[in-house]
Amino acid sequence: MRLFLVLAIIQVHAWSADSLPTLSKSPQNFDQLWAGYDPRKEPLEVEVVRQWKEDGLILRYVCYQIGTFKGKSARMAGFYGFPEGERDLPALMHLHGGGQRAFLHEVKRFAKRGYATLSINWGGREMEMAQSGDPNTEWGAVDPTQNNVSGYSSIIPSDKTIDPFPSPRNNNWFLLAIGGRRGLTFLEHQPEVDSKRIGVYGHSMGGRLTGLVAGSDQRVSTASPSVGGSGFLQSDLWGLPDSARRVRGDLGLFQRTIAGQVFLPRIRCPILYLSSTNDFNAPMDFVEKGMSLISHNNKRTVYAPHLNHRFTPSTEISRPLWFDAHLQQRLEFPSSPTAELSLNKASGITVFTVKPDRSRPIDRVDLYYGYGRDPRNRFYADAKGNEKDGVWSADCPIYDLDEPLFAYANVYYKLTNEERREGDPSTFVLSVARSMYPAQLKKAGVQPTEMRYRLIDDFSRGLQDWYALNKKNRHHWLFATRKLVDPRWEAPLNGKLSLSVETTSPGNTVSIQVRVDSWRGYTKRKATTWSALSNLSQAGQQTIDLSVSDFRDENGQVLKSWFGITELIIQPGNKAKVKSSANISNWKGSVPKLKRLSWTGGEFVQTPKAYLPL
Repeated sequence: MRLFLVLAIIQVHAWSADSLPTLSKSPQNFDQLWAGYDPRKEPLEVEVVRQWKEDGLILRYVCYQIGTFKGKSARMAGFYGFPEGERDLPALMHLHGGGQRAFLHEVKRFAKRGYATLSINWGGREMEMAQSGDPNTEWGAVDPTQNNVSGYSSIIPSDKTIDPFPSPRNNNWFLLAIGGRRGLTFLEHQPEVDSKRIGVYGHSMGGRLTGLVAGSDQRVSTASPSVGGSGFLQSDLWGLPDSARRVRGDLGLFQRTIAGQVFLPRIRCPILYLSSTNDFNAPMDFVEKGMSLISHNNKRTVYAPHLNHRFTPSTEISRPLWFDAHLQQRLEFPSSPTAELSLNKASGITVFTVKPDRSRPIDRVDLYYGYGRDPRNRFYADAKGNEKDGVWSADCPIYDLDEPLFAYANVYYKLTNEERREGDPSTFVLSVARSMYPAQLKKAGVQPTEMRYRLIDDFSRGLQDWYALNKKNRHHWLFATRKLVDPRWEAPLNGKLSLSVETTSPGNTVSIQVRVDSWRGYTKRKATTWSALSNLSQAGQQTIDLSVSDFRDENGQVLKSWFGITELIIQPGNKAKVKSSANISNWKGSVPKLKRLSWTGGEFVQTPKAYLPL
């Protein structure tokens, strides 16, 4: 009995000791940051709060021990599920985004696809379906949640950090990575899981966390971050001084230890990066730069056209298929397309050439190009590519040799009925991107051949240059484009915006909105939204002509010029951000069709570049 008590005391002491070694000075690099930490060392102390069966799945509300920090226990809540009666399953860990919580629907979705799936509640928000008294995530003496927002960009000590001196261990991302790595330990301890087949994925802040976990833990056998984790966010975009995100503390130390680009080169597993061309949290240029750091070739990128922080069905499905290919061997994933930008010497025009892997049937290949320095506002024009002998190519004419050229392609592959699961679209996407900067363009002998145009869109290719949300919902449809940010379609001085639209019912009001200076904090100008309302009294095709003075902000102030437009949005009138929209009824009839958009009147003049300070 005495020996038992001594052993019990020793065991309790070991379990209650801090999970991290005590340091007298800050870690200076990745290896020092993680020295002395073992995510398998401490007991998990798993608690199953609740278990139930649903649609052939076993579902659980669980909690596990993250560790002990500054003498206090930290625990993680989450949902876990798997197909009932199955063994040797591949496993996935889902990492939610900012302001979100563990997703039960993600657990169900992937469990139905044959995975044991864990969604952890790292942000600590109340769990879905929580009952009174249910335990939740509790970080104890530290706080890496969004109650401590400054902690994501800081290494400065506080009463909620690990070290009493500036250190990357004080950064929220370090603690969240520990929570995620302990999630891997949870999964490999589950009897139905094949511990050699564990994938990790997450969106936004969860994408950033995916990169940290996959880059610091070799137990991850495949990864797929989305719109987060690109790295380089604390660096300026090309040609845009002061566009970098700020860091509290030593920027160099942050960059050497906890920045996303430190973890990417250490990812050894297959990785698919899912993003959108205009994403704010993972700018496309940084995604390309970050993915280039991964030393192996089993990597892919996918970009949803014209979108910010969201995806289309054919781009989103690439991630589940990536896991199906690498963790279940249900399909062979094509190689990344090859591509190049080169000069047509006869015309002086740059040509974008794309050669996709043809190991499986291709539905179509879309080619795009654009000029904007800031990928969050960049407009990608439809390049109207042509195919010959399995190679797609398109001209990418230049407007201004002092601006860079960006091009990308989406290859749409067909899916067989055997490869699709319920709800999957019929195609999936792989992307490839290339760029040339002014010095390269000039050295190659590229000639500027483009000009200003009054016709913005005749919609002969539908909404190819636009994005649509809820496009089949007659009350909540939205059509938007960044085309007016392109210098070729900038507004003429004193010109009017003319829109032709076709409706099926009379008595509607349409809202035309322009967003100005979105994501341009580095110019010191404030982003604003201006709306114009137009009554469509009759059904059929009608034309709306709008002057600058027709647009007002939510306070009733009048727009003074077209300068700085970053986005044009068309939607039902009751969605406008103006006071009078409250009295406008819901949209009647079918979703309208856009027929023509153009500038009328005025004159084309040279204006300052809107993405630079005035």
